[in-house]
Amino acid sequence: MADSATLAQTRYTEVQSITRGVVDAVQALWRDVTPDRILSAMSGETGRAILAAVTTGQMTAAAGAQAFVTASMLAQGVAAGPVGLLNPSALVGVAADARPLATLLYVPAVTTAQTLALGASPEAAALAGLNQMSMLVSTTVADTARAATSVAMAAEPRCVSYARVVRLPACARCVVLAGRQYSHSTGFQRHPRCDCGMEPMSESEWRGTDTPEDVFRRMSPAEQRKRLGAAGVKALEAGADLGQLVNARRGLSTAATGRGPMRVTTEGVTRRGIGGRALNSGYTKDAGKRYERAKEARLMPESIFKLAGDDREHQIAMLRKHGYIT
Repeated sequence: MADSATLAQTRYTEVQSITRGVVDAVQALWRDVTPDRILSAMSGETGRAILAAVTTGQMTAAAGAQAFVTASMLAQGVAAGPVGLLNPSALVGVAADARPLATLLYVPAVTTAQTLALGASPEAAALAGLNQMSMLVSTTVADTARAATSVAMAAEPRCVSYARVVRLPACARCVVLAGRQYSHSTGFQRHPRCDCGMEPMSESEWRGTDTPEDVFRRMSPAEQRKRLGAAGVKALEAGADLGQLVNARRGLSTAATGRGPMRVTTEGVTRRGIGGRALNSGYTKDAGKRYERAKEARLMPESIFKLAGDDREHQIAMLRKHGYIT
């Protein structure tokens, strides 16, 4: 059986392949529409096709998380079996910031229309929207895969932490976090287009993982200069601290809100929705809305982990209550 580090690399490659396939499909759909028609197209068939492509990618990326975590625990010789099963569909159709995915995917159309209105050429306007769409799609699929892994880790009692998996090429902000270990319920720090992965870890398996310096040394001289600049490389060679050079945390974003309000989602909270049925809190209907929605807000997994703290039983109970595991 492969060791857990190899399994993590395989999972990384799998998610990368899924993400690339979705981005390619979305780009092809986008290029079939002229910039002056993009708003109407994204409200119609093209928008539905793009949404379908991304949600399919989300489902595929999320579906492999439970098997990945279980295999990692088996490789470490400590698997006890999950206390709940990941519900991949609970993570589909919603963006990392908890908004409905369809509204997020409409943003590049607005960007294109605004760029065109400001006098840019049709080609430049289309490219601006395409670049934004590619970034949003790739980040969304990767975020879904990481969120699914977080839920699966919470459901596996012997999994206590994860190590950040960084593959080259990588930005300097991620390089300085390579191999760093976090509690299984700690939100994943990432920036747009971040493709870093996670290696689930048991308490008995904590071992030396790649340090930021290890990853940096594997870079070519040209890539080192690209990430740190010539002066930064020179300073590192002189003994400077890599983390201080990069100031890794600046500019990173995370699906968790830190000390701010908890993220909630309105996805899946109707009578037929997974979240609505799981919450079982009764329903209410706002004026002008077509469907009744659950009276209780449905939390995102990151918010659940923040509220539950280190209490594993509380985490499991809340993940089950909000429809993320069954």
